[in-house]
Amino acid sequence: MLGELNLSEWYAHVNKMTGIGFLTISRRLPALVAQAVRLGWLASPRDTVITISLSLFSGVFTAFGLLATTGVLSALFQAGPTPERVVAALPSLILVGVAGTLRTLTQAGAGWAQSRLDPQVSRIAEERLYGLTSQVGLAAFDEPDFHDTLQRAKARGVATADRVVGTAINVLTALIGIVAAAGVLGVLHPVLLPLLVLAVLPDAWAAVRTARMRYTAMYAMIPANRRKWIISELLAERESAAEVRSFTMRGFLLRMYDAVATSEQNVMLGLARRETFARILGEALSGLGTAMVYVALGLLLAAGSVPLAVAGTAVLAIRSGQTYLSNLLYATNRLYEEGLYFTDFLDFCTEAESRVSPERPGKTPETFERITAEDIVFTYPGSETPALRGVSVHIDEGEVIALVGENGSGKTTLAKLLSGLYEPDSGRVLWDETDLAEVNLDELRRNIAVIAQDHTRWPLTARHNISMGTDKGEAALVAAAEVAGADQVVAELQHGYDTLLDRRFKDGQELSGGQWQRIAIARGFHRDAPLLICDEPTAALDARAEHALFERIRRHADGRTVLLITHRLASVRYADRIYVLDHGRIVEHGTHEQLIGLNGLYADLYGLQASAYSA
Repeated sequence: MLGELNLSEWYAHVNKMTGIGFLTISRRLPALVAQAVRLGWLASPRDTVITISLSLFSGVFTAFGLLATTGVLSALFQAGPTPERVVAALPSLILVGVAGTLRTLTQAGAGWAQSRLDPQVSRIAEERLYGLTSQVGLAAFDEPDFHDTLQRAKARGVATADRVVGTAINVLTALIGIVAAAGVLGVLHPVLLPLLVLAVLPDAWAAVRTARMRYTAMYAMIPANRRKWIISELLAERESAAEVRSFTMRGFLLRMYDAVATSEQNVMLGLARRETFARILGEALSGLGTAMVYVALGLLLAAGSVPLAVAGTAVLAIRSGQTYLSNLLYATNRLYEEGLYFTDFLDFCTEAESRVSPERPGKTPETFERITAEDIVFTYPGSETPALRGVSVHIDEGEVIALVGENGSGKTTLAKLLSGLYEPDSGRVLWDETDLAEVNLDELRRNIAVIAQDHTRWPLTARHNISMGTDKGEAALVAAAEVAGADQVVAELQHGYDTLLDRRFKDGQELSGGQWQRIAIARGFHRDAPLLICDEPTAALDARAEHALFERIRRHADGRTVLLITHRLASVRYADRIYVLDHGRIVEHGTHEQLIGLNGLYADLYGLQASAYSA
């Protein structure tokens, strides 16, 4: 059932927003603003300083313009002929104009700097995330908790970085504007400052009320949004397109989509009704508050406590304060919500950094005379049963070594330990006398080539699918393709090696499973490394192609070391040594003839396969 699925990462924190008030948000605001400013500083110190500084100057010019307005009103309200009052007001009018112009320019400059800052923040956040995801140990991806934090950080956390920085700056700008308006009222008359609070409280209530309504509606719509997203994927994705047509699912899926969309629409219509009522009530209370402000100003005027010009300026300052407060409330709610996801991103980065191996002092070996695994124990994260238990093997330079056994016996896990992709819980892996725990594993892996069964189908050209970012020249590329039989695949492509192997893009082409397998094999041969690991390299090939491939591997392996993992035991008869694994242990090892003579697990498996072919 669609409704049984887990909540989308995009709504992971909505329930937190439905149960909190504005005071809770305000208490957490300083930390969020500080985190956002730090990220902005990392992205571009110059643009961060310019944005905040110009926002500050904008508030200063706002306050200056309001104070200059007092001079204009004082001159216009004084006794005397109108022309003389206008002339007397001209200096203050000029100051108001200059302040307004400077405020506009500083606001435009702050907006320009902020628009420059946003893409820089996005870039640095994405680079930080993917720099860490590509650096942590492979075993981390087998740990459910790590995978969950990664999904939250990737799904929405990194996308909110630029919005958090921009919204934090909007919060600072609104605060500066409110301080400017409050400062003007404090200068004009101390009693006027509480009037600002009286005028803006209804707007504050309405803003918080409508914000919480929207978050509550979002929470209520999670099931509908989840269903709609899943159905839309089924209707629009390539993976399901064939079966949608084969089983004539279009009408059924569209009816489901319409039912879910109608449910979502009803929620939104109800939200619009409630929001409208809250806004009307807020505006009515705001009008009442404004009326009370005017009454208070009238009483102050009647008592002679403030001149008429000061009262007029106070009205403008209060209006300005209301605008800035509205901006502040919106930005604060938005900052807190986005900040929850932004915190997911920061938490993931902190955890991932703790999983990155420190620099290792050992010199990375480029070649070896022997690779040795000594009493290796390895357990996957979250599992109580070790995948390997006290395994010891050795591989001499130039040998072809085979790992065989039933599914789940530990063959691929052992190969990953020997190549430094996993690190053992106990025991050692040595290249000659060098312990892999003491060397830079990235440098080590440059000396290892892998042909994997579950290879990646990179959405790149055939050239880059084989060369994998290296540039060894055309001759090396063609030679690797010929050894793997991939040259025949490339010959059928419209643009040869420059054909994009992904039909989702213009001029892209798709390959069959067997063709992809040949490209992956060419990728391993092109690496030209002293250790070649072949993990079920013929899984997608027919019998003729499989036989031809193993012949090529034997010829290509001349002088190199090959670790072969396969279920097809006929392919390992000519291996120098065969290790048989069962439930994470080495139970037999020797040549094909020796293992047949033992009449153990290997002989039993070999006999079963041979009888299947002869039956």
